[in-house]
Amino acid sequence: MDDARVAPRLRVPANRVSPRARVGWTAVAVGQAAVVLIVLGLLVGVWNVFDLPGWGWLAVVIAALAYAVTMPSVRYAVHRWEVTADAVFTQSGWLTQERRVAPLARVQTVDFEQGALARALRLATVTVTTASAAGPVRIEGLDRYDAENLVDDLTARANAHGGDAT
Repeated sequence: MDDARVAPRLRVPANRVSPRARVGWTAVAVGQAAVVLIVLGLLVGVWNVFDLPGWGWLAVVIAALAYAVTMPSVRYAVHRWEVTADAVFTQSGWLTQERRVAPLARVQTVDFEQGALARALRLATVTVTTASAAGPVRIEGLDRYDAENLVDDLTARANAHGGDAT
């Protein structure tokens, strides 16, 4: 069998995302925890929807803090990416983990994205869209310059690969 036609095998990618991604994920987690506590406070205090004892509040606050501390570290340990001559490999998640491979011959678009928080932290997301029904492959938490170089590299590799992107 011709090696050029063998699909890349799913494996753990070699590269970690930027360490600054933990800062961004922590900020998002703290914001999410704050929203949960505020909504819960409104439900209990303003609308008296249900009665929450003191120990219940303590449990909710501890759970919110545990989430804000644990999620970014676990997510950083899991998130990885790699580009080879034939494919883009990603691994993401924290509770549920996912590995994806996108053959370069199937790449249709390569996108660069930066939200306000990511811009402040000099981070970006690269999205590789293929003809896959599973949707695009996203690499979040990349250093901005690494992301810009990756977009250029993937675009050049996909164009040179000569696939029909289907």
